[in-house]
Amino acid sequence: MTPPTAHPYGTPDAPRIAVCGEAHLEVDPELARVGITVHARGRDRRSALDDLTRRNATALDLVKTYGDAVERLETGTLSITPELTRRGHGERVRTYHGTVHITAELTDFTALGELTTRLADLDLTRVIGLRWALRPDSPAHRQARQQAVTEAVQRAREYAEALGTTLTALLELADTGAEQPDRHRPVSAAAEMRAIAYSGDPEDIPTPPLDLEPQRQHVHATVIARFTMAPPTL
Repeated sequence: MTPPTAHPYGTPDAPRIAVCGEAHLEVDPELARVGITVHARGRDRRSALDDLTRRNATALDLVKTYGDAVERLETGTLSITPELTRRGHGERVRTYHGTVHITAELTDFTALGELTTRLADLDLTRVIGLRWALRPDSPAHRQARQQAVTEAVQRAREYAEALGTTLTALLELADTGAEQPDRHRPVSAAAEMRAIAYSGDPEDIPTPPLDLEPQRQHVHATVIARFTMAPPTL
């Protein structure tokens, strides 16, 4: 049997229409991620590691005092690096530097300003970044996708009405990210690292909590929809 001939652009009896539906939402963030870097130093590798262990524990204990406001606490990279100095014809280790990176994820933004300020007051501790974000399963993503589909159907109906006809069937509904993942992706565009970096006051003067204003998140969704419509009278 001869397979039926495909008609990618429709036929006179069943014209096809393709549209793009988009949605843009601006919503409040659900998470705040704080980057923390703890430094230490020592005359030898062991003392540097001991100092780093103590300072890291102090930072972690401080974050944990905020209880349920902290949803996740993770330790990233840790390093102990020698600082070399040249003496005569060779090099010798002058001191050792230790570094550990911590990420704290908060859901209670009222505690955020106080926590970041208290962390910055710790010796050799820096708050290096603040990132606002939505959860991967945030209802905002679903809402954006649904609005994009609604917009695509409405746009197709308007094209059909302009031709004096109506839609008859849905042939395909595709997320643009599924077909061109490198060109279009529904993302939370504003969930980028905010450039902040500060550390404790060298004079050890108590610092009032920072007033941090949550950054609104922009959610984008795009779909491609293809329909058939009743033949118009042209």
